[in-house]
Amino acid sequence: MKSSLTYQLWQCSERWLIYNRLQQLGIPCECAVHQPLNVEIHTPTAALLVRSVVQQFTAPRQDLIEWLEACWQVVESDR
Repeated sequence: MKSSLTYQLWQCSERWLIYNRLQQLGIPCECAVHQPLNVEIHTPTAALLVRSVVQQFTAPRQDLIEWLEACWQVVESDR
């Protein structure tokens, strides 16, 4: 029997966009009017994808820029 985690997102104006992206990625989720976005997480990869998608839509732009710049620095230091 696989274990799973259910993630609920209430306070996000972008939850329909998040829902659509998670559907595209094949992550089981449901979203009804005036209800939270419910996401079923069955694998560590799914957990990372959910975190990434939610961050993409909820994090301030400057945080995303800093995260991307840090990724580039890691790549450059590996060369």
